[in-house]
Amino acid sequence: MSAEPAPQRPGLHGPSLLLAIVLMLGGTLYPPLMTDGQGRADHGLAMLLLWAMSAGFVRGVGFVPRFWLWRWLFSGWSSALALLAFVLLKVLR
Repeated sequence: MSAEPAPQRPGLHGPSLLLAIVLMLGGTLYPPLMTDGQGRADHGLAMLLLWAMSAGFVRGVGFVPRFWLWRWLFSGWSSALALLAFVLLKVLR
C-alpha cells in the first residue's frame, strides 16, 4: 500500500502580507491618498486601494478560497493588479 502524502497547506505569503500592511497604514495615516484633485473622496480610488489591501491580507495570512471567483479576487496577483490600476488612475487624474 502506498500512503498518499497530505496536501500542502498554503502558509504565510510575506510579500502579500507586507503589501497589505503598508496599504493599511498608508490609507490610515494619509487619507488624501484616496481623494481627487479637489480634495473630495474618490470612491473608485478607494475601492481599488481597499481591494488590493483586502486581497493582500487574505493571501498574506495563507487563506486560499475554494470557489474559483473568490480565489482569483483575493489572490496575490489580483492585489497587484488592483494596486497597479490605483497608481495609474491616481497619476492620470
